[in-house]
Amino acid sequence: PVLLGCGSAQPGGCPALCECSEPARTVKCVNRNLTAVPPDLPPYVRSLFITGNPLTDLPAGAFPAQRLPDLASLNLSGNHLRTVEAGSLALPALRQLDLSGNALVSFSPQAFGEDGSPLEELALRGALRDHGVLLSLAALLQSGVLRNLSRLEMADNELLLLPAGMFTALPALRQLDLSNNSLVGLRNVSFQGLGQLQSLNLSDNSLGVLRNSTLAQFRSMPALRHIVLRHNTWVCDCAIEDLVAWLKESDQVEGKEALTCASPDKMLGKALLKINGSDMNCSVPTDLPSQLQTSYVFLGIVLALIGAIFLLVLYLNRKGIKKWMHNIRDACRDHMEGYHYRYEINADPRLTNLSSNSDV
Repeated sequence: PVLLGCGSAQPGGCPALCECSEPARTVKCVNRNLTAVPPDLPPYVRSLFITGNPLTDLPAGAFPAQRLPDLASLNLSGNHLRTVEAGSLALPALRQLDLSGNALVSFSPQAFGEDGSPLEELALRGALRDHGVLLSLAALLQSGVLRNLSRLEMADNELLLLPAGMFTALPALRQLDLSNNSLVGLRNVSFQGLGQLQSLNLSDNSLGVLRNSTLAQFRSMPALRHIVLRHNTWVCDCAIEDLVAWLKESDQVEGKEALTCASPDKMLGKALLKINGSDMNCSVPTDLPSQLQTSYVFLGIVLALIGAIFLLVLYLNRKGIKKWMHNIRDACRDHMEGYHYRYEINADPRLTNLSSNSDV
């Protein structure tokens, strides 16, 4: 018995550097200088905290599904995680996962396995600073493995643009937090398929305008009742007319009265709800790129039509053109023969004198 007690934690025991509460079914391994996930976690654990450690990698099988069948809440925030490998998070009962405050570089699209995950909440605050990991996350979300996801937090990541179609395979999503990034537009972002979305946080970004296509998506989402747009750099020129009209008619935006212009200088600080057409002198079409595209298409059609008519005229007048070309050829030949005759006269002195006497 003494020898058996000298080993590592027994099944149902607690890892050496962790604190465990079997009644609460909780294990905490906080600031313990761990470089790997403890292999002897008790099977009763439901809530696991491994935070503040120099943990850099989650390999496949880091959390064995057979050994941890009830693990529902996993907090891995504030570590030094860089890679999340395939199969590392394939847990049958996992509902909440927090990876915030890590410097992720690689996130396998198969991290949760290939058969689907029951995950409902995913927190990635400050963990997506690398562009490559953002693309990996987009592939993961688009794969349909996380169809039960209801809350996704992607704040504090300095994101400029989001991959197209990133959220289209999340039918159960209700809360989406994109705050405190550097988003400059939502042109590539599709909210189609998010019929359950209730809350969308876009505050503290660099949005200058929301296009009519995005606003149309918002109008078509009856469950979306809480949109946060504060602290963005709204550009109050003619392109913002659609946004202003939507704000005046919609009750989806929280605190819309506080939204103000960031530029141009003459509009600085002016409330968006108080803007009218006379303030901006919108005599030029607002959607210039589409107008220019339409103009180029029309110009191409006109030029093609003119070219076709020109070719048709040439074809119908081919005989007259051929005769005209022959006349020009004969005239040029006569002209050149005259030059040749004069050249022969000038080259022979006798002919030159004869020509002079003839002139006299």
